[in-house]
Amino acid sequence: MMLRILSFCLVLFAALPARAEVDIQPVTSESGFKAWLVENHSIPFVALELRFKGGASLDQPGKEGATNLMVALLEEGAGDMDARAFARASEELATSFGFDQSDDAVSVSARFLTENSDKAVALLRAALTEPRFDPDAIERVRAQVISNIKSDLKNPRAIASRAFGEMVFGDHPYGRPESGTLESVAALSRDDLVAAHKGALAKDRVYVSAVGDIDAVELAALMDRLLGDLPETGAPLIGPANLNFPGGVKVVPFDTPQSVAIFAQQGIDREDPDFFPAFVLDLILGGGSFESRLMQEVREKRGLTYGVYSYLVDKDQAKLWMGSVASANDRVAQAVQVIRNEWARLAEQGVTQQELDDAKTYLTGSYPLHFDSNASIARIMVGMQMDDMPVDYIVTRNDKVEAVTLEDVNRVAKKLLDPEHLTFVVVGQPEGLPVSQ
Repeated sequence: MMLRILSFCLVLFAALPARAEVDIQPVTSESGFKAWLVENHSIPFVALELRFKGGASLDQPGKEGATNLMVALLEEGAGDMDARAFARASEELATSFGFDQSDDAVSVSARFLTENSDKAVALLRAALTEPRFDPDAIERVRAQVISNIKSDLKNPRAIASRAFGEMVFGDHPYGRPESGTLESVAALSRDDLVAAHKGALAKDRVYVSAVGDIDAVELAALMDRLLGDLPETGAPLIGPANLNFPGGVKVVPFDTPQSVAIFAQQGIDREDPDFFPAFVLDLILGGGSFESRLMQEVREKRGLTYGVYSYLVDKDQAKLWMGSVASANDRVAQAVQVIRNEWARLAEQGVTQQELDDAKTYLTGSYPLHFDSNASIARIMVGMQMDDMPVDYIVTRNDKVEAVTLEDVNRVAKKLLDPEHLTFVVVGQPEGLPVSQ
Protein backbone atom coordinates (compact mmCIF):
# COMPACT_ATOMS: atom_id res chain seq x y z
CA MET A 1 0.00 0.00 0.00
CA MET A 2 2.80 2.43 0.93
CA LEU A 3 4.56 1.80 -2.39
CA ARG A 4 1.34 2.59 -4.25
CA ILE A 5 0.97 5.81 -2.25
CA LEU A 6 4.53 6.87 -3.02
CA SER A 7 4.07 6.11 -6.72
CA PHE A 8 0.89 8.20 -6.72
CA CYS A 9 2.75 11.09 -5.07
CA LEU A 10 5.55 10.99 -7.60
CA VAL A 11 3.15 10.96 -10.54
CA LEU A 12 1.03 13.74 -9.06
CA PHE A 13 4.00 15.99 -8.43
CA ALA A 14 5.39 15.33 -11.90
CA ALA A 15 2.04 16.46 -13.28
CA LEU A 16 2.04 19.79 -11.46
CA PRO A 17 2.16 22.85 -13.74
CA ALA A 18 5.67 23.86 -14.75
CA ARG A 19 6.80 26.95 -12.88
CA ALA A 20 9.93 29.05 -12.61
CA GLU A 21 8.89 31.29 -9.73
CA VAL A 22 9.85 29.27 -6.68
CA ASP A 23 9.49 30.67 -3.17
CA ILE A 24 12.77 29.67 -1.51
CA GLN A 25 13.26 30.03 2.24
CA PRO A 26 16.81 29.91 3.63
CA VAL A 27 16.86 27.80 6.81
CA THR A 28 19.57 27.57 9.47
CA SER A 29 19.46 24.87 12.14
CA GLU A 30 20.47 25.19 15.78
CA SER A 31 23.74 23.41 14.99
CA GLY A 32 24.48 25.74 12.07
CA PHE A 33 23.46 23.60 9.09
CA LYS A 34 22.01 25.63 6.23
CA ALA A 35 19.37 24.66 3.71
CA TRP A 36 16.99 26.03 1.11
CA LEU A 37 13.34 25.09 1.48
CA VAL A 38 10.27 25.28 -0.73
CA GLU A 39 7.12 24.40 1.19
CA ASN A 40 4.34 22.55 -0.65
CA HIS A 41 1.74 21.04 1.63
CA SER A 42 -0.66 19.89 -1.08
CA ILE A 43 0.26 16.25 -0.54
CA PRO A 44 2.19 14.56 2.31
CA PHE A 45 5.50 14.01 0.55
CA VAL A 46 9.04 15.40 0.87
CA ALA A 47 11.98 15.48 -1.55
CA LEU A 48 15.32 15.98 0.21
CA GLU A 49 18.66 16.56 -1.51
CA LEU A 50 22.15 16.54 0.03
CA ARG A 51 25.44 17.32 -1.67
CA PHE A 52 28.90 16.88 -0.18
CA LYS A 53 31.55 18.87 -2.05
CA GLY A 54 34.61 16.86 -3.04
CA GLY A 55 33.51 13.60 -4.64
CA ALA A 56 35.84 11.31 -6.57
CA SER A 57 38.49 14.03 -6.82
CA LEU A 58 39.31 13.28 -3.16
CA ASP A 59 40.61 9.80 -4.03
CA GLN A 60 44.29 9.45 -3.21
CA PRO A 61 46.81 8.26 -5.83
CA GLY A 62 46.59 4.50 -6.04
CA LYS A 63 43.15 4.53 -4.38
CA GLU A 64 41.19 5.57 -7.46
CA GLY A 65 37.59 4.41 -7.22
CA ALA A 66 37.47 4.45 -3.41
CA THR A 67 34.76 7.13 -3.23
CA ASN A 68 32.73 5.44 -5.96
CA LEU A 69 32.84 2.07 -4.21
CA MET A 70 32.13 3.65 -0.81
CA VAL A 71 29.07 5.49 -2.11
CA ALA A 72 27.74 2.34 -3.76
CA LEU A 73 27.91 0.61 -0.37
CA LEU A 74 25.96 3.21 1.63
CA GLU A 75 22.68 1.33 1.23
CA GLU A 76 24.28 -2.11 1.55
CA GLY A 77 23.81 -2.23 5.30
CA ALA A 78 23.99 0.31 8.12
CA GLY A 79 23.89 0.20 11.92
CA ASP A 80 22.46 -3.15 13.03
CA MET A 81 20.97 -3.86 9.57
CA ASP A 82 22.71 -5.86 6.88
CA ALA A 83 22.02 -5.14 3.20
CA ARG A 84 18.85 -7.23 3.09
CA ALA A 85 17.45 -5.74 6.30
CA PHE A 86 18.22 -2.20 5.11
CA ALA A 87 16.43 -2.79 1.80
CA ARG A 88 13.44 -4.29 3.61
CA ALA A 89 13.20 -1.33 6.00
CA SER A 90 13.31 1.13 3.09
CA GLU A 91 10.60 -0.76 1.23
CA GLU A 92 8.33 -0.97 4.27
CA LEU A 93 8.57 2.80 4.70
CA ALA A 94 7.91 3.45 1.00
CA THR A 95 11.12 5.48 1.11
CA SER A 96 13.45 5.98 -1.83
CA PHE A 97 17.16 6.74 -1.40
CA GLY A 98 19.66 7.48 -4.14
CA PHE A 99 23.43 7.72 -3.69
CA ASP A 100 25.80 8.89 -6.43
CA GLN A 101 29.10 10.65 -6.94
CA SER A 102 30.92 12.75 -9.51
CA ASP A 103 34.34 14.37 -9.65
CA ASP A 104 33.14 17.23 -7.44
CA ALA A 105 30.40 15.86 -5.18
CA VAL A 106 28.70 13.00 -3.42
CA SER A 107 24.95 13.22 -4.03
CA VAL A 108 22.24 11.88 -1.74
CA SER A 109 18.55 11.95 -2.68
CA ALA A 110 15.69 10.96 -0.39
CA ARG A 111 11.96 10.77 -1.07
CA PHE A 112 9.54 9.92 1.75
CA LEU A 113 5.98 10.32 2.97
CA THR A 114 5.43 12.83 5.74
CA GLU A 115 3.92 10.22 8.06
CA ASN A 116 7.14 8.19 7.79
CA SER A 117 9.59 11.09 7.95
CA ASP A 118 11.07 10.29 11.39
CA LYS A 119 11.78 6.67 10.49
CA ALA A 120 12.97 7.55 7.00
CA VAL A 121 15.41 10.15 8.34
CA ALA A 122 16.66 7.68 10.97
CA LEU A 123 17.30 5.13 8.21
CA LEU A 124 19.13 7.68 6.06
CA ARG A 125 21.14 8.82 9.08
CA ALA A 126 22.29 5.25 9.62
CA ALA A 127 23.39 4.99 5.98
CA LEU A 128 25.36 8.25 6.19
CA THR A 129 26.93 7.85 9.63
CA GLU A 130 26.99 4.09 10.32
CA PRO A 131 27.63 2.22 7.07
CA ARG A 132 28.68 -1.36 7.80
CA PHE A 133 30.97 -2.09 4.85
CA ASP A 134 30.42 -5.79 5.43
CA PRO A 135 32.96 -8.02 3.64
CA ASP A 136 30.34 -9.84 1.57
CA ALA A 137 28.76 -6.56 0.48
CA ILE A 138 32.16 -5.10 -0.43
CA GLU A 139 33.01 -8.06 -2.62
CA ARG A 140 29.59 -8.12 -4.27
CA VAL A 141 29.66 -4.41 -5.14
CA ARG A 142 33.37 -4.54 -6.05
CA ALA A 143 32.56 -7.24 -8.59
CA GLN A 144 29.83 -5.03 -10.09
CA VAL A 145 32.22 -2.07 -10.35
CA ILE A 146 34.93 -4.19 -11.94
CA SER A 147 32.39 -5.56 -14.42
CA ASN A 148 31.43 -2.00 -15.36
CA ILE A 149 35.08 -1.00 -15.78
CA LYS A 150 35.67 -4.00 -18.06
CA SER A 151 32.64 -3.00 -20.10
CA ASP A 152 33.97 0.57 -20.38
CA LEU A 153 37.26 -0.76 -21.74
CA LYS A 154 35.26 -1.91 -24.77
CA ASN A 155 33.09 1.20 -25.06
CA PRO A 156 34.42 3.80 -27.55
CA ARG A 157 32.78 6.71 -25.73
CA ALA A 158 34.20 5.65 -22.37
CA ILE A 159 37.63 5.15 -23.95
CA ALA A 160 37.43 8.64 -25.47
CA SER A 161 36.45 10.16 -22.12
CA ARG A 162 39.35 8.50 -20.37
CA ALA A 163 41.90 9.51 -23.03
CA PHE A 164 40.50 13.04 -23.02
CA GLY A 165 40.82 13.30 -19.24
CA GLU A 166 44.39 12.07 -19.24
CA MET A 167 45.42 14.51 -21.97
CA VAL A 168 43.57 17.62 -20.76
CA PHE A 169 43.96 17.23 -16.99
CA GLY A 170 47.27 15.38 -16.78
CA ASP A 171 48.07 14.26 -13.24
CA HIS A 172 45.29 16.37 -11.68
CA PRO A 173 42.58 14.25 -9.96
CA TYR A 174 40.16 15.11 -12.79
CA GLY A 175 42.44 13.12 -15.09
CA ARG A 176 41.78 9.89 -13.20
CA PRO A 177 38.74 7.67 -13.87
CA GLU A 178 36.00 8.27 -11.28
CA SER A 179 35.28 4.56 -10.95
CA GLY A 180 38.96 3.68 -10.68
CA THR A 181 40.94 1.12 -12.64
CA LEU A 182 40.80 -2.66 -12.54
CA GLU A 183 43.97 -2.65 -10.46
CA SER A 184 43.02 0.12 -8.04
CA VAL A 185 39.51 -1.19 -7.34
CA ALA A 186 40.76 -4.74 -6.83
CA ALA A 187 43.27 -3.48 -4.26
CA LEU A 188 40.86 -1.35 -2.18
CA SER A 189 40.53 -2.52 1.42
CA ARG A 190 37.77 -1.92 3.94
CA ASP A 191 40.07 0.58 5.65
CA ASP A 192 40.31 2.50 2.36
CA LEU A 193 36.51 2.69 2.23
CA VAL A 194 36.27 3.88 5.83
CA ALA A 195 38.85 6.58 5.08
CA ALA A 196 36.97 7.61 1.92
CA HIS A 197 33.75 7.84 3.93
CA LYS A 198 35.30 10.08 6.58
CA GLY A 199 36.97 12.22 3.93
CA ALA A 200 33.90 12.75 1.75
CA LEU A 201 30.92 12.97 4.13
CA ALA A 202 31.59 15.78 6.59
CA LYS A 203 29.82 18.79 8.06
CA ASP A 204 32.12 21.37 6.48
CA ARG A 205 31.03 20.55 2.92
CA VAL A 206 27.35 19.63 3.02
CA TYR A 207 24.56 21.46 1.16
CA VAL A 208 20.87 20.74 1.75
CA SER A 209 17.59 21.46 -0.01
CA ALA A 210 14.06 20.24 0.63
CA VAL A 211 10.75 20.59 -1.18
CA GLY A 212 7.34 19.44 -0.04
CA ASP A 213 5.31 18.89 3.10
CA ILE A 214 7.79 20.24 5.65
CA ASP A 215 8.28 23.65 7.26
CA ALA A 216 11.40 25.54 8.32
CA VAL A 217 11.30 24.42 11.96
CA GLU A 218 10.90 20.78 10.95
CA LEU A 219 13.68 21.00 8.36
CA ALA A 220 16.07 22.58 10.87
CA ALA A 221 15.43 19.77 13.35
CA LEU A 222 15.75 17.18 10.58
CA MET A 223 19.21 18.48 9.58
CA ASP A 224 20.54 18.38 13.15
CA ARG A 225 19.21 14.86 13.60
CA LEU A 226 20.46 13.63 10.22
CA LEU A 227 23.88 15.28 10.02
CA GLY A 228 24.89 15.97 13.61
CA ASP A 229 27.12 12.91 13.98
CA LEU A 230 29.16 13.43 10.82
CA PRO A 231 32.85 14.40 11.13
CA GLU A 232 33.44 18.13 11.50
CA THR A 233 35.83 18.32 8.55
CA GLY A 234 36.60 16.14 5.57
CA ALA A 235 39.64 15.57 3.38
CA PRO A 236 41.26 18.69 1.83
CA LEU A 237 39.58 19.79 -1.39
CA ILE A 238 41.63 19.81 -4.57
CA GLY A 239 43.11 22.88 -6.26
CA PRO A 240 42.72 24.22 -9.81
CA ALA A 241 43.56 22.08 -12.83
CA ASN A 242 46.09 23.26 -15.39
CA LEU A 243 44.31 22.50 -18.64
CA ASN A 244 46.14 21.24 -21.72
CA PHE A 245 44.50 22.00 -25.06
CA PRO A 246 47.19 21.39 -27.68
CA GLY A 247 44.79 21.67 -30.60
CA GLY A 248 44.53 19.18 -33.41
CA VAL A 249 43.38 15.57 -33.14
CA LYS A 250 44.51 12.70 -30.95
CA VAL A 251 43.44 9.33 -32.37
CA VAL A 252 43.02 6.29 -30.13
CA PRO A 253 42.84 3.21 -32.39
CA PHE A 254 39.91 0.92 -31.63
CA ASP A 255 38.20 -1.68 -33.79
CA THR A 256 34.73 -0.25 -34.33
CA PRO A 257 32.76 0.77 -37.46
CA GLN A 258 31.89 4.18 -36.00
CA SER A 259 34.34 6.60 -34.47
CA VAL A 260 33.48 8.65 -31.39
CA ALA A 261 34.96 12.11 -30.90
CA ILE A 262 35.11 14.41 -27.90
CA PHE A 263 36.29 17.96 -28.48
CA ALA A 264 36.97 20.86 -26.15
CA GLN A 265 38.66 24.15 -25.44
CA GLN A 266 38.91 26.45 -22.43
CA GLY A 267 35.49 27.39 -21.00
CA ILE A 268 34.15 30.18 -18.80
CA ASP A 269 33.38 30.54 -15.10
CA ARG A 270 29.72 30.85 -14.18
CA GLU A 271 30.55 34.00 -12.20
CA ASP A 272 32.20 35.67 -15.19
CA PRO A 273 30.20 38.72 -16.40
CA ASP A 274 30.26 37.20 -19.88
CA PHE A 275 28.76 33.87 -18.80
CA PHE A 276 25.23 34.52 -20.07
CA PRO A 277 26.37 35.72 -23.51
CA ALA A 278 28.50 32.54 -23.68
CA PHE A 279 25.54 30.46 -22.53
CA VAL A 280 23.33 31.85 -25.31
CA LEU A 281 26.19 31.52 -27.80
CA ASP A 282 26.61 27.84 -26.94
CA LEU A 283 22.96 27.11 -27.74
CA ILE A 284 23.42 28.72 -31.14
CA LEU A 285 26.65 26.81 -31.73
CA GLY A 286 25.58 23.32 -30.68
CA GLY A 287 23.70 23.34 -27.40
CA GLY A 288 21.13 20.64 -28.00
CA SER A 289 18.79 22.32 -30.50
CA PHE A 290 18.20 20.96 -34.00
CA GLU A 291 18.57 24.55 -35.18
CA SER A 292 22.13 24.86 -33.85
CA ARG A 293 24.97 25.59 -36.26
CA LEU A 294 26.64 22.25 -35.68
CA MET A 295 23.46 20.22 -36.15
CA GLN A 296 22.65 22.07 -39.33
CA GLU A 297 26.11 21.80 -40.84
CA VAL A 298 27.15 18.33 -39.67
CA ARG A 299 23.85 16.46 -39.67
CA GLU A 300 21.21 18.23 -41.75
CA LYS A 301 23.33 19.42 -44.68
CA ARG A 302 25.87 16.60 -44.86
CA GLY A 303 24.34 13.63 -43.01
CA LEU A 304 27.59 12.90 -41.18
CA THR A 305 26.02 12.02 -37.83
CA TYR A 306 22.77 11.50 -35.95
CA GLY A 307 23.78 14.09 -33.38
CA VAL A 308 26.47 16.60 -32.53
CA TYR A 309 26.43 18.74 -29.42
CA SER A 310 28.36 21.38 -27.53
CA TYR A 311 28.03 22.34 -23.87
CA LEU A 312 29.66 24.45 -21.18
CA VAL A 313 31.23 22.45 -18.34
CA ASP A 314 31.58 24.19 -14.98
CA LYS A 315 33.64 21.87 -12.80
CA ASP A 316 34.74 23.26 -9.46
CA GLN A 317 38.38 23.48 -10.55
CA ALA A 318 38.15 23.55 -14.36
CA LYS A 319 35.99 25.34 -16.93
CA LEU A 320 35.62 23.75 -20.36
CA TRP A 321 33.67 24.24 -23.55
CA MET A 322 33.08 20.72 -24.79
CA GLY A 323 31.28 18.79 -27.47
CA SER A 324 30.83 15.32 -28.91
CA VAL A 325 30.03 13.63 -32.19
CA ALA A 326 29.98 10.09 -33.59
CA SER A 327 30.34 9.23 -37.26
CA ALA A 328 31.30 6.38 -39.56
CA ASN A 329 35.05 5.80 -39.83
CA ASP A 330 35.10 6.98 -43.43
CA ARG A 331 33.22 10.21 -42.60
CA VAL A 332 34.45 11.28 -39.19
CA ALA A 333 37.38 13.26 -40.61
CA GLN A 334 34.91 15.38 -42.58
CA ALA A 335 32.77 15.84 -39.43
CA VAL A 336 35.82 17.02 -37.50
CA GLN A 337 36.71 19.51 -40.23
CA VAL A 338 33.16 20.89 -40.41
CA ILE A 339 33.12 21.41 -36.64
CA ARG A 340 36.46 23.19 -36.82
CA ASN A 341 35.18 25.38 -39.65
CA GLU A 342 32.03 26.34 -37.74
CA TRP A 343 34.05 27.11 -34.62
CA ALA A 344 36.23 29.49 -36.63
CA ARG A 345 33.35 30.98 -38.64
CA LEU A 346 31.37 31.78 -35.52
CA ALA A 347 34.42 33.39 -33.91
CA GLU A 348 35.05 35.55 -36.96
CA GLN A 349 31.53 36.40 -38.14
CA GLY A 350 29.39 36.04 -35.03
CA VAL A 351 25.66 35.26 -35.05
CA THR A 352 22.65 36.93 -36.61
CA GLN A 353 19.90 38.81 -34.78
CA GLN A 354 17.44 36.08 -35.76
CA GLU A 355 19.64 33.37 -34.28
CA LEU A 356 19.95 35.37 -31.07
CA ASP A 357 16.20 35.99 -30.84
CA ASP A 358 15.42 32.31 -31.45
CA ALA A 359 17.96 31.19 -28.85
CA LYS A 360 16.58 33.54 -26.20
CA THR A 361 13.02 32.43 -26.94
CA TYR A 362 14.03 28.79 -26.57
CA LEU A 363 16.03 29.31 -23.37
CA THR A 364 13.42 31.41 -21.60
CA GLY A 365 10.49 29.29 -22.76
CA SER A 366 12.01 25.95 -21.80
CA TYR A 367 13.33 27.05 -18.41
CA PRO A 368 10.08 26.52 -16.45
CA LEU A 369 9.98 22.93 -17.69
CA HIS A 370 12.94 22.15 -15.42
CA PHE A 371 10.65 22.65 -12.41
CA ASP A 372 8.21 19.86 -13.16
CA SER A 373 8.47 18.03 -9.81
CA ASN A 374 9.49 18.53 -6.21
CA ALA A 375 12.53 16.33 -6.79
CA SER A 376 13.64 18.47 -9.75
CA ILE A 377 13.28 21.66 -7.74
CA ALA A 378 15.25 20.19 -4.85
CA ARG A 379 18.08 19.12 -7.19
CA ILE A 380 18.21 22.54 -8.82
CA MET A 381 18.28 24.34 -5.47
CA VAL A 382 21.11 22.28 -4.02
CA GLY A 383 23.10 22.83 -7.21
CA MET A 384 22.51 26.56 -6.94
CA GLN A 385 23.90 26.55 -3.42
CA MET A 386 27.01 24.66 -4.48
CA ASP A 387 27.57 27.18 -7.27
CA ASP A 388 27.09 30.06 -4.80
CA MET A 389 24.13 31.47 -6.72
CA PRO A 390 21.79 34.01 -5.08
CA VAL A 391 18.51 32.76 -3.67
CA ASP A 392 16.55 34.75 -6.29
CA TYR A 393 18.43 33.25 -9.27
CA ILE A 394 15.43 31.20 -10.43
CA VAL A 395 13.30 34.34 -10.64
CA THR A 396 15.96 36.49 -12.34
CA ARG A 397 17.57 33.93 -14.65
CA ASN A 398 15.34 34.60 -17.66
CA ASP A 399 15.90 38.33 -17.24
CA LYS A 400 19.64 37.71 -17.54
CA VAL A 401 19.08 35.77 -20.75
CA GLU A 402 16.80 38.49 -22.18
CA ALA A 403 19.42 41.14 -21.38
CA VAL A 404 21.99 39.54 -23.71
CA THR A 405 22.48 41.67 -26.83
CA LEU A 406 23.82 40.86 -30.28
CA GLU A 407 26.87 42.94 -29.47
CA ASP A 408 27.44 40.90 -26.29
CA VAL A 409 27.24 37.55 -28.08
CA ASN A 410 29.48 38.51 -30.97
CA ARG A 411 32.05 40.13 -28.70
CA VAL A 412 32.16 36.98 -26.54
CA ALA A 413 32.36 34.75 -29.62
CA LYS A 414 35.44 36.60 -30.80
CA LYS A 415 36.91 36.61 -27.30
CA LEU A 416 36.24 33.01 -26.19
CA LEU A 417 36.02 30.76 -29.23
CA ASP A 418 39.52 29.44 -29.83
CA PRO A 419 39.74 27.31 -33.00
CA GLU A 420 43.53 27.05 -32.70
CA HIS A 421 43.28 25.23 -29.38
CA LEU A 422 40.08 23.29 -30.10
CA THR A 423 41.25 19.76 -29.30
CA PHE A 424 39.73 16.47 -30.50
CA VAL A 425 40.09 12.95 -29.13
CA VAL A 426 38.80 10.40 -31.64
CA VAL A 427 38.37 6.71 -30.82
CA GLY A 428 37.92 4.27 -33.68
CA GLN A 429 39.50 3.55 -37.07
CA PRO A 430 39.04 7.00 -38.63
CA GLU A 431 40.08 7.31 -42.24
CA GLY A 432 42.09 10.41 -43.05
CA LEU A 433 42.99 11.19 -39.43
CA PRO A 434 46.54 10.17 -38.57
CA VAL A 435 47.45 9.40 -34.99
CA SER A 436 48.68 12.97 -34.53
CA GLN A 437 48.05 16.18 -36.44
